[in-house]
Amino acid sequence: MSYDVEKPDEQWRAELTPAEYQVLRQAGTEPAFVGEYTDTKTEGVYSCRACGAELFTSGEKFESHCGWPSFFDPKDTDAVELIEDRTHGMVRTEVRCARCGSHLGHVFEGEGYPTPTDQRYCINSISLRLTEK
Repeated sequence: MSYDVEKPDEQWRAELTPAEYQVLRQAGTEPAFVGEYTDTKTEGVYSCRACGAELFTSGEKFESHCGWPSFFDPKDTDAVELIEDRTHGMVRTEVRCARCGSHLGHVFEGEGYPTPTDQRYCINSISLRLTEK
């Protein structure tokens, strides 16, 4: 798929820290419960750390106690791209930034959280940047 923001790998490596690159560009996962935004209740907009696209708002964030920031819906339907992920011996749905294709995390359904969508977008903090309201 082509994205609005496309850069050579060398440029991504130069612009991102090694940890950011590993998660955003190599579909890694940061350790649970250590992310900058896991427990924050700050109001604002969460954007892609790689390209700045607005992805989620604090209004969709909820406490799931899973170790990563959780949202029940993206800011806009077309802000994220959902892709089947068959790595690690399981089938999951990967969440990517629709503007640059960077890995954000995964979305899970039917877990019974009391949210309007019954979805949990489990997103790596390191994939996000919060702009306070």
